[in-house]
Amino acid sequence: MPLPVEPLSAAPGTVVPLSAEPLSVEAGGASAATVRPRAGVLDASGAGAVRPAGRGGAPSDAGARRRRFRVPAPFTLAYTAVLAVTSYVTAHAGPALVHALHQGSSTDVAHLVRTPVLVLLASALWVAGGFASPFTLGFLVVLTALERRVGGARTAVVFLLGHVLATLATEVPVGLAVLAGGLPGSSLHRLDYGISFGVAASVGALAGLLRPWLRLPLLAGFGAMLLQDLVAYTDPLTNWGHLIALAIGVATWPRLRNWERAHRLAAG
Repeated sequence: MPLPVEPLSAAPGTVVPLSAEPLSVEAGGASAATVRPRAGVLDASGAGAVRPAGRGGAPSDAGARRRRFRVPAPFTLAYTAVLAVTSYVTAHAGPALVHALHQGSSTDVAHLVRTPVLVLLASALWVAGGFASPFTLGFLVVLTALERRVGGARTAVVFLLGHVLATLATEVPVGLAVLAGGLPGSSLHRLDYGISFGVAASVGALAGLLRPWLRLPLLAGFGAMLLQDLVAYTDPLTNWGHLIALAIGVATWPRLRNWERAHRLAAG
């Protein structure tokens, strides 16, 4: 006959590890198996609830919290760190060195003809006006919001589309005008660098993912600022480039909405 098994008891506030193996009790050649609960820890302080055990029998809540933590916008934060470094160099290096770095990264016609990929990437490593420029704040806010909706890779695509296409749209006419004799040869070396085209495209793209009561004020306010700069006529090529980049961002709305749905599904 099975032998009586004393109930499991423990002092309040202690944990007792439990095994997943059955307990065999033999009596007179017969065996009886009593299946214990799954592996865990018994909280003897109250009702004896069983909690999942981590490594060594310890609760795994802290490990689960660590696994759940993710950097909210890794692409934007990493890019911002790069811009902070280059802005520091701009602020503290000698003027001759800074001019040489900017000139070497310029997306002017002469550089675009010789090394287009290199200068298109290098020009996006600098902030025109320094790290305190309004475009830096816009970069951080807008790209973070966009990345949280569509992911880092797709945010990079939107940014590069605006940066590259708006640059070509403003520099190619300069090259053609020089060939036609409408502009002097010095226009081929016009200094052109910065993140503003990419930011403008990102603003246009983000607006398509917002509700109408946010979308319309964002587009109206940002568009009015760009038009005001264009009317001031201080740098017409750059000002036209900003408007072109904004339109490029708006043109991505259908694809971007599909990307947002795919990102939500992937995120669970």
